[in-house]
Amino acid sequence: MSDSAARPKVAAVVVAAGKGLRVGGDLPKQYRRVGGRAVLTRTLAALAASPRISRIQPVIAPDATDFFRECVAELEPALANKLAEPVPGGATRQQSVAAGLEGLARSGAPDLVLVHDAARPFVDEALIARAIEAGGEHGAAVPGVAVSDTIKLVETIAPGIGRVHETPSRENLRAVQTPQSFRFGSLLDAHRRAVAESRDGFTDDGALAEWAGLAVVVFEGDARNRKITQAADLIEADRAFSKEAPAISEAPMTTYVTRLGTGFDVHAFTEGDHVWLGGIKIPADRGVLAHSDGDVALHALTDALLGAIADGDIGTHFPPSDEKWRGASSDQFLAHACSLVRAQGGKIDHLDITVLAEAPRIGHHREAIRARIAKIAGVPLSAVSIKATTTEKLGFVGRAEGLAAQAAATVRLPEVEVDTGTETAERRS
Repeated sequence: MSDSAARPKVAAVVVAAGKGLRVGGDLPKQYRRVGGRAVLTRTLAALAASPRISRIQPVIAPDATDFFRECVAELEPALANKLAEPVPGGATRQQSVAAGLEGLARSGAPDLVLVHDAARPFVDEALIARAIEAGGEHGAAVPGVAVSDTIKLVETIAPGIGRVHETPSRENLRAVQTPQSFRFGSLLDAHRRAVAESRDGFTDDGALAEWAGLAVVVFEGDARNRKITQAADLIEADRAFSKEAPAISEAPMTTYVTRLGTGFDVHAFTEGDHVWLGGIKIPADRGVLAHSDGDVALHALTDALLGAIADGDIGTHFPPSDEKWRGASSDQFLAHACSLVRAQGGKIDHLDITVLAEAPRIGHHREAIRARIAKIAGVPLSAVSIKATTTEKLGFVGRAEGLAAQAAATVRLPEVEVDTGTETAERRS
């Protein structure tokens, strides 16, 4: 069985229906901008960039459609394609989560579901992976971080005054976060039962699952996965996401390692009047036989980037058996690979492609191809190179039966600390 076949089908519900006005102003916090992008845009981008998540169900306020569309417009196409149509939320968080789960049930139930707050834009791939692993193994799992402050249980004796009732040990206390992970059927059943019994006071799905009799475990959360609640949180998030570099005294130095990935793709000719190369439609005597648009240059480059970060290949992320990708534009594939590089804190240094073909000639299209690839990948034009060659009439290329492309991608990734040969999953930042 392949790795992709063994993985559970995972979807996410993003709860974005709240008013969120404690941060101040008239705009809900999920639509406020931090570092130039909406909080919700950053949250959706972080989840959609995960190759482990196949679908995202947003839940929004009925009157927030325009705000939501603006957020989605800021996403790269490959990420936006993972989003289902938003469903309207309810008066409480519990009602909104239930609406999201019902939306997923109508469109095809996943094996696991992650429930995540729209106001937690700092979620990263490592936390998502831990959530999926814990949810898959235990059926119900929530991330938690150790409590650093002493906690007192009090009984109120006057307004603003409480008498200490107990001081629990911090060792057993955890501050719970999202994404929370559950077997989909179990969580959906718990929500439906809560509705039937008129129970509507749960503020997180872990508590609802406990009430429903599910055994809930706590896995390691991430202190950086902060929730934006107050105005100060919004200011801190804006500072963290700002493009301006922090002062040297405030920023530890990141050590990068250089990775080189390679890719190769080939397609046979068939009837047609054009081929796609590097995102450019080129007139030709024949087309190519392919499930998508058959752009060998972008396919090879996508595999090169995936190879550089050791994350499978184009078929893993966009299986040809999935009719969703029939005739798809290959710029989506390249954009997705680039987003995965950046999700790991990586930087793309150089992209190099060689096209092997007797025809069509690409000389007149070279600069247009370079410009198109640079735009898709979000890199300077000087970081893209494309060349073409023939095979001196040898092989299938020489017989003009098809064309091929090979590519190399050079990226820099934050150095990963290694402990006895095993990655600690802690990247220096």
